[in-house]
Amino acid sequence: MRKLVLLAFAGLLAQLVDGSLGMGYGVTSSTLLLAGGLGPVAASAAVHFSEIGTSLVSGVSHHALGNTDWRTVGILAVPGFVGAFAGATFLVNLDAEAAQPIVAALLLVLGGYVTFRFLSVAPRRLVVGRPSAFFLAPMGLLAGALDAIGGGGWGPVGTTSLLSSGRLEPRRVVGSVDTAEFVVSVGGSLGFLAALGSQGISWAFVGALMLGGVVAAPIAAVVVRHLAPRVLGVAAGGLIVLTNLKTLGDSVGASGITIGLLASVVFTLWVLWIAWAVKLEQVPVPGTALERARPREQVAAL
Repeated sequence: MRKLVLLAFAGLLAQLVDGSLGMGYGVTSSTLLLAGGLGPVAASAAVHFSEIGTSLVSGVSHHALGNTDWRTVGILAVPGFVGAFAGATFLVNLDAEAAQPIVAALLLVLGGYVTFRFLSVAPRRLVVGRPSAFFLAPMGLLAGALDAIGGGGWGPVGTTSLLSSGRLEPRRVVGSVDTAEFVVSVGGSLGFLAALGSQGISWAFVGALMLGGVVAAPIAAVVVRHLAPRVLGVAAGGLIVLTNLKTLGDSVGASGITIGLLASVVFTLWVLWIAWAVKLEQVPVPGTALERARPREQVAAL
């Protein structure tokens, strides 16, 4: 019972991150499940089934607040469904002992990618037009496959790619990616169900994660309008790197001292990354309302 309560809380925190950033639910939840001793297949399956409920509530909430671009959702959803179904099938057929370090390494890379994107990519001005189907469809296929294999990846690939394109407002990027994730979650879940059968799914874990995520989804849809995403993105990415570093180290048989030293280095860098992200949020971006609102002499000094 205690584990289920902790999972519900983890689902709540993961959905707060995901609904605010357009990424993080799968990667964060899978990281916690793997750290708790659940196998890669069972962890990813539980995450995807729980995401059916959380992404549905999140999508409805984003739509109600005007955060959704339905053309983008429609183009992303079908390739994402196909990629997630294929990724789930691949993961189930992968040897369990081989899957553990592979999935941990993939999650670690995704966590590093999230951190890097939020630290290095400055907010971009919105350009004329919308993302093309030739851009969205392959991205959806790749993101869906990575999402099923690693238990997360839809948001880190989809959200950061769309944000860097500069063709949608950030809140519409987050809302569109979160809404399309419902279809992707159904694809991954069907893939796991077809390969494992209902007896292979940890339904108690699914219910706990879903409960926490459903509670958090409407809150996150409101938060995305007011939150400076860079700091939260860096904080979530660093946590994912730190947790999966330990999981990966245990999987490859690294000594406790080695894992501890690496974790200490990453933790120190994580704190520095967060401090740097806070500093970046205080610097106005050229052409934004923040810069225009500041006195000319203050902007010139920057």
